[in-house]
Amino acid sequence: MHLRPIIGLLALGAYFALPHAAGAQDSSAAPPEHTAPFPNLGIGETREEVIESFDLAPQLRRGESARDLLDQRRRLDAALGSLQRQRPGTVDAYVITIALDSDPVFAREAREAGRVLQSRYDGAGRTLTLAGPDGTSDDLPRGSIDALFVALAHVAELMDPEEDVLVLYTTSHGMKLGLAYHYGDTGYGILSPARMKAVLEEVGIERRILILSACYSGVFVPSLASDDTAILTAAASERTSFGCRPENDWTFYGDALINRALRQPVALDQAARVASLSVAEWETKARVLASLPQISIGANARGWLTQLEARMPRVASAPVGQPAFDPAQFNQPVPAAR
Repeated sequence: MHLRPIIGLLALGAYFALPHAAGAQDSSAAPPEHTAPFPNLGIGETREEVIESFDLAPQLRRGESARDLLDQRRRLDAALGSLQRQRPGTVDAYVITIALDSDPVFAREAREAGRVLQSRYDGAGRTLTLAGPDGTSDDLPRGSIDALFVALAHVAELMDPEEDVLVLYTTSHGMKLGLAYHYGDTGYGILSPARMKAVLEEVGIERRILILSACYSGVFVPSLASDDTAILTAAASERTSFGCRPENDWTFYGDALINRALRQPVALDQAARVASLSVAEWETKARVLASLPQISIGANARGWLTQLEARMPRVASAPVGQPAFDPAQFNQPVPAAR
C-alpha cells in the first residue's frame, strides 16, 4: 500500500510534499537539503496494518558513503566513551539532546539545549548532543533514531536506575505518528511513542525528564507518562508548533522553554508554565492556532526533581541567538514545526 493516502488522512502531507531548503551556509558545515519526497515506510496490506507498523519506528538509510558512515561511527563511539559513570549517593543527570532533522534550526537548538540543560542539571561529563551541521559547525555525531537508541542503552549502563535521571531533549519535525527523522535525502524514519516507551523499558531508565519539541508531540504523553516521568511537549496531540524556519536559531518552544525559562533558577513546572505563556503570546500575535504545550509530572518525579534542582545555578544566564518570534513579522505567515 502506498503511504501517501495514509499521510493525507493523518494531516501530514504538507511537510512531506515540499522540500525544505536551508539558507546561506558556510560550505564547510552546510546542512544537506531535503529535495526528495519522504518515502513510504509503512508495511501492510490494509490501512490498519500500515499504521500499526509505524509503532516499530521504521527507518530508511540510503546513499551514504562508506567513509561518512565510518566517520559517524567514530564520532558516536568517542562521544559515548567520554561520558562519566554516576556518582554513588548523588542524583546524577544524564543529558541527551538530539536534532532528528537536518534543517539547521534543529541542530542549533539541540547544541544550545545541551549547554543549558548541562548547566541546569549539573551534567558536566554526562551530556551528549547528537546533531548534524548547523551552518557553522559540523563536529558532532548526527542525530538519528539508531544513534538515540544506542545512546540510551549506553547511558543506562552508566546510571544507577534507583538514583539517577535521564534528561532527554528532542527537536525535529513531527506528525501524529510520532517524531520524524529526516537527514537530507539519505535518512528517514518515524519514532513512535510505542517504540520510545519500549526502548526506555528495555534499558531500564525509569527516572526521566523528557522534553519533546515538535508538532503533535503531545501524542507521546499517554505512552510515556508515569510516576517517575516528567514530560513536556511543544504541542498537544492534535496541534502544530511553530518557528522552524531553517535560518532560525530557535523554534518557538525551544526559545521559550530552553533559551529563556530553563535558564532561570525556578522549578521545572514553573518554567514550563512560563514558557507556555510566552508561546501563547507569540502565537496570538502571529495569528496562528495555539500549539497548547503539554506538561505531565509524576508524583515520584516531584521528589527527585526537588533534589536535582537544588543544585541548579542560582543566577540566571542570558538568552543567546535571535529570538524565534520577531514582532516585525506579525503579518507574515509563521511556518509550523512539522
